[in-house]
Amino acid sequence: MGWETWQSEELAEQLLELAVKAGVEAAEVYQSRSLSRPVFFEANRLKQLEIAQSEGTALRLWKNGRPGLAVAYGAVEPAALVERAIALSVLNHPEAVELVSGAKQTYPDEGSAVEVEQLVRWGKEAIAHIRESYPEVLVSSEWECEVESTRLINSKGLDCSHTDTTLSCYLAAELIRGDDFLTVSDGQTQRNILTPESLAQQIIERLEWAQENVSPPIGRVPVLFTAKAADMLWGTISAALNGKRVLEAASPWSDRLCEAVTHHSITLYQQPDIGPFSCPFDDEGTITQPLTFIKDGILQLFYTDRTTGRHLGSDTTGNGFRPGLGSYPTPSLFNLLIKPGTGTMLELTEMMEDGLIVDQMLGGSAGISGEFSINVELGYRVKQGKVIGRVKDTMVAGNVYTALKQVIALGGDAEWNGYCYTPSIIVEGLSVTGKAE
Repeated sequence: MGWETWQSEELAEQLLELAVKAGVEAAEVYQSRSLSRPVFFEANRLKQLEIAQSEGTALRLWKNGRPGLAVAYGAVEPAALVERAIALSVLNHPEAVELVSGAKQTYPDEGSAVEVEQLVRWGKEAIAHIRESYPEVLVSSEWECEVESTRLINSKGLDCSHTDTTLSCYLAAELIRGDDFLTVSDGQTQRNILTPESLAQQIIERLEWAQENVSPPIGRVPVLFTAKAADMLWGTISAALNGKRVLEAASPWSDRLCEAVTHHSITLYQQPDIGPFSCPFDDEGTITQPLTFIKDGILQLFYTDRTTGRHLGSDTTGNGFRPGLGSYPTPSLFNLLIKPGTGTMLELTEMMEDGLIVDQMLGGSAGISGEFSINVELGYRVKQGKVIGRVKDTMVAGNVYTALKQVIALGGDAEWNGYCYTPSIIVEGLSVTGKAE
């Protein structure tokens, strides 16, 4: 699966040449394309196969010091794209040119593609495994292999490109018992192989825990966020580490460098060559690098793009990424890893005398403030180290920053959830409310 060449290998060079002839001081071309073939299952059966392909080109230039950005998808008319970018530059205020100097560099491909037939086999295996234990369950799932390529070329000689292949799957099991409706879901994102049996086993384990509905614990009790749910906490921390938020004085950690901001058990870092979200360069052409943001609870570093780094008086950390083709680079994380602790999630559960496991939530993230109040879509009560049943009509509220100063334990069961590699975590300082069964 894939393709051999860009729509036009000469398009990027042609755009730069036309831009220079039009009198611009600097220009860059960012090209992105993707090809995916998702496989969908519904109600235990194969539903459909799809093919999705896209290709886009973004031209950014500076004329009379003013930046202009124009985007085209599919076929591109070079002269028209240059004219549009120049026309838009007239509307903008002058800005410093933020381009990386360099030479041509093609990085090794990451990941291996799999055939659609393999995705279908994995889907059938996962469904069969779940239905061996729960024949009455209805399973829906999606299995996908996506190939993405990026090329960045600019008027300072930089020309870098990279292709990566990512495998992902999502599995949801629905169980109806009278008027009680239960949905348990989970997923995987990997580079070279998916493991349907282990994913199905996680679903089965949650279904077993949910055999009986019980009353939730009330008040301030230990809360265990599974690896799937814990990324709600790290979303807030990612925002606090954003150099742009520091410039805006929006981060509560703006003046906390070299100070303790979390429990000493927490270390957060970035590793460019690890996991399905590895990345050799950012969308500005800067080489990505290993970074440690928090070490043993001590704040070490904020992440930045070129503009933010310059305003902060530092330098870019290689974290300038575009939210979309029509956007300018902004500080973003491509992967965030939380150093795991030890023990399985069940071993963490044994540490709780009376507490709550949160596995699936309804509601958004806490945001930069850290304050949150979430409905527990799927949660379980723990008493004397044992899961005794599923809780319903339960809410958890608190503050992320406070909770991460009151960590009881981190598990050794880290997994990828989006761009975040996180283990299960038990925290205190949260309030649980709910309705008795």
